[in-house]
Amino acid sequence: PAEQVRRRRVRGAARPSRSYGARLLHVPTGSFRPPPPARFTIPSLEQLSELDEAAALRTALPDSLRLARLLRDRAAELQEEMCDRLTICANSVEMLLHNNLNLPKVTEEDGCLLAGFDEDKCLRKISSGLYTFQTYLKYVQETFISENQNIGSLTYSTEHLARTIRQMVMNPEEVIIPDADTQKSLHTKLKSTKAWIEKITIHLILRDFTSFMEKTVRAVRYMKNTRSFSV
Repeated sequence: PAEQVRRRRVRGAARPSRSYGARLLHVPTGSFRPPPPARFTIPSLEQLSELDEAAALRTALPDSLRLARLLRDRAAELQEEMCDRLTICANSVEMLLHNNLNLPKVTEEDGCLLAGFDEDKCLRKISSGLYTFQTYLKYVQETFISENQNIGSLTYSTEHLARTIRQMVMNPEEVIIPDADTQKSLHTKLKSTKAWIEKITIHLILRDFTSFMEKTVRAVRYMKNTRSFSV
C-alpha cells in the first residue's frame, strides 16, 4: 500500500548511511602529525653568571649614582655651613696643610675622564679613594658638629658606596683598602693638630671630598649611560 511505502521512505531518510559515517570518522594514517616540541637551550653556568652580573649592574649603577650625588651634595652643604657659621673658607696656610693631608684625588691617569675613559681602572680608583676617605670623614665626624647634617651617615654611606663599587671591579683584590695600622696612624696624626688648624683641616677634607664625589658622579653617570648589559 502507498502508506507503507511512504513510512519506509521516511525511516530510510532518518537513518544516516553507515558508509558516510565511516568516512567522517576515518583519518588516513600519516595525515596528522603533532607539532615538534619547542626547542630551548639550557644556559651554561658561565652564561648564568654573566646574566646575574648584568642584572646586578642594572641596579648597582643607578643606585651608586644616586648615592654619589647625595654624598656630593651633603659634603658641599657641610662645607658651606663651615664657611657661613665658622667663617672658615680659605686661609694662608691652606696649601701647606693640603700637601700634608694627602687627600685622594681623581686625576687624568686614573681613567675617569671622558677622554681615555678606562672603566675598570676608574672603578678601582673611586673605590680605593672612598675607602681612604673613611678615616678623614671619621675625623670630621668627631671634631665638627653640624647643625643641619648627620655627619655619621656621611661616613657610613661613603663606606657603603666604596663596597658597592668594589664589587664592580673585575678583580676586587686590586682595590686598595688602608689597613688598620695605616688608619690608626692617620687618625692619630689628624687628632694631634692644633685647634686653630683643626677647622682648616676639616674645610680641606670636605672641599676635596666634594670634588672627589663630583668626579665620581660624572664617571658613574657615564658608565650608566654607555655600558651595554647585553650578554
